[in-house]
Amino acid sequence: MHVDTGHNFPEALEFRDRRVAELGERLIVASVQESIDKGRAHEEPGHDPSRNRLQTTTLLDAIAEHKFDALFGGARRDEEKARAKERIFSHRDAFGQWEPRAQRPELWNLYNGRIHRGEHMRIFPISNWTELDVWSYIEREQLEIPSIYFAHQREVVLRDGMWLAVGACIHPLEGERVEHMTLRYRTVGDMSCTGAVVSTASTLEEVIAEVATARITERGATRADDARSEAAMEDRKREGYF
Repeated sequence: MHVDTGHNFPEALEFRDRRVAELGERLIVASVQESIDKGRAHEEPGHDPSRNRLQTTTLLDAIAEHKFDALFGGARRDEEKARAKERIFSHRDAFGQWEPRAQRPELWNLYNGRIHRGEHMRIFPISNWTELDVWSYIEREQLEIPSIYFAHQREVVLRDGMWLAVGACIHPLEGERVEHMTLRYRTVGDMSCTGAVVSTASTLEEVIAEVATARITERGATRADDARSEAAMEDRKREGYF
């Protein structure tokens, strides 16, 4: 399932649709725009607002509609301190909410997946991996990934300390200078809050070498939504955010 904010990187959508076709799988797309149109979610005020937080309503509606018992995600504990509080089997109540203090013990890698009607699990199999582990695995297995993770040229503006891609979601403010730069993305999310990093790493080997020396996690370096407050991610996760 993909929760579509409508603020997507074209490279990510192209890769998604091509892989779905190659695998012959059924993709469920839950649209934030439809949630807005139905009055279930409302755009945040301000210039170029992010739709990242709006995903929660769309996600919870899709879970209820399709009666999912479990959803698998790729989050890791090293990304952000709120994610470090997650279990691998992370329980969500009937409202889709997360309570860190009520997490179930996972001694000896034993997981309790029992739920009541209306509840569900968020499952994070690579919780204990690092960004470097992920890239090393991609190299070992020679996995195909979206080109956006490698160095490329793009028009960007520097906003709140992050390089944001100019386009349908980001419009330069007065005084902002559009730069044509060589960079890449360490993580890919809503275009309006996902920044790029200056980089010339265009191969797996070069990316691995770059990641090995990084001192800031990919979300810490590139996600404006996490920088709103120290508890930004935890607040969203309590509400039902993935």
